[in-house]
Amino acid sequence: MGKSIMALSETVKSALRDAQEDLKNALACSARTEKSFVSKNIADMLAQIDNLIDASEMLEKIENRKDGDSGFFGTFFNGDLK
Repeated sequence: MGKSIMALSETVKSALRDAQEDLKNALACSARTEKSFVSKNIADMLAQIDNLIDASEMLEKIENRKDGDSGFFGTFFNGDLK
């Protein structure tokens, strides 16, 4: 089997969520005083943090899947579809 993928630690997730709170505050301020491209880029950063956390969790589920286990993904990985 390939390299083991480890989920983000709770410490890292917590730090990322804290960063999101700060970015949300920055977004609220920028919406009132800055050009729209500033707000757009702050919103993109917020989305990228969500994507990082979600992708890490998804990869861990795939990596830890047992043979024959349909689990969260149904029959997609079982080869049952023809």
